[in-house]
Amino acid sequence: MQTKNEFDLSGKIAVVTGAGRGLGYAISIALARYGAHVVACSRTESELKRVAGEIEKIGQRSIAVRLDVSDIGSIRPMVDRTLETFGRIDILVNNAGINRPQPAMDVTEENWDLVMNTNLKGLFFCAQAVGRVMVSQKKGKIINISSDAGTVGIPQRAVYCASKGGVNLLTKVLAIELAPHGIHVNAIAPAFIETSLTSPMLKEPEFKAYVLSNTPLGRVGKPAEVGAAAVFLASAASDYMTGHIMLVDGGWTAH
Repeated sequence: MQTKNEFDLSGKIAVVTGAGRGLGYAISIALARYGAHVVACSRTESELKRVAGEIEKIGQRSIAVRLDVSDIGSIRPMVDRTLETFGRIDILVNNAGINRPQPAMDVTEENWDLVMNTNLKGLFFCAQAVGRVMVSQKKGKIINISSDAGTVGIPQRAVYCASKGGVNLLTKVLAIELAPHGIHVNAIAPAFIETSLTSPMLKEPEFKAYVLSNTPLGRVGKPAEVGAAAVFLASAASDYMTGHIMLVDGGWTAH
């Protein structure tokens, strides 16, 4: 008897922001391995060409679109190009994000705006632009990349924690509003994953010891583990889930 693969993404069109490296790269590759064609978006053109090339080696189509999500005016052209190329958007992964660790008393307005404009404002307007397309299609999956920092406070990360807490609540509001249109909105909240964003922090022995001592599984995560979570939320396997914040954190928030 033939069984249905609930994780199959064959023919689906996925847009991934921040796709050039780290989690975005891993998510793009994971979606492609399960059959999705990927629109890889990032600020860095050379990184985009690399990820698009890797996706094509897997056997899926990919286009590279330069996108800075903090520049709201660049979002609609990305959506238009995706529709011109593929005709629809089935999956959006809002992954683009930045962190500028510093004590709360030292945060400047410039740094506040830099983090918020990428992590929260840009994420919202990407979800809005793609969400409008999905409303017209009467279906779609939106996956926001949040963080354990949106659930628990982490020293030196006041702005980052505030932005990711906003992502969590925004995910829930969008899930409620878009559910009548057949659109699922969920978030993945990783803890410390080995990427170019976290690498400088994890090279500090004191900080790495702090991370490991607060992680019951005793290690940092791998980008592919977040990629696997994205495949699940993008697939039919998660069709009865919306408004959920999926923690991929080695038990960090279980304390």
